[in-house]
Amino acid sequence: MTHRCLLPVVLLLCFSTTALSRSYSLLQFQQRRSLAVCQKLLWQLPSTPQHCLEARMDFQMPEEMKQEQQFQKEDAILVMYEMLQHIFGILTRDLSSTGWSETIIEDLLEELYGQMNRLQPIQKEIMQKQNSTTGDTIVPHLGKYYFNLMQYLESKEYDRCAWTVVQVQILTNFSFLMRLTGYVRD
Repeated sequence: MTHRCLLPVVLLLCFSTTALSRSYSLLQFQQRRSLAVCQKLLWQLPSTPQHCLEARMDFQMPEEMKQEQQFQKEDAILVMYEMLQHIFGILTRDLSSTGWSETIIEDLLEELYGQMNRLQPIQKEIMQKQNSTTGDTIVPHLGKYYFNLMQYLESKEYDRCAWTVVQVQILTNFSFLMRLTGYVRD
């Protein structure tokens, strides 16, 4: 009798693990494709003269973004979700002085939104059952980094040069996000 009840439970666990691993493979594929689209869209936006990049400052990018580090799949998802939320928030600010195409920005925001929607259910599940991890330590650093980016834009009154500096930062972010996506696998 016990064996008869145990078999369906074992089969269910096997199938759910297989489905989850397949979804991670699919998620990785979708995220990489979407990040590549985001990078391409961001490169299509006109930038301003090189002298604008001289206005750069230290935004206190987290060390984890500067150097190669190992991430667990769950940590990578938490960090990716956090970064995408902040990038989305930045790109919904006052872009009027940039001369950027509204269509490109809308497409970029749509891609970012799609990525966040794919990650959100997994992110919520991880947050519910996870203890302190690498993701927990980098998230506050990310918050400070993005706060500094926003402060920079505000202090420069969202001028075109400030947006060029932020555009370069976001491109760097996308490169890091692409690396993080490599950890989202079976």
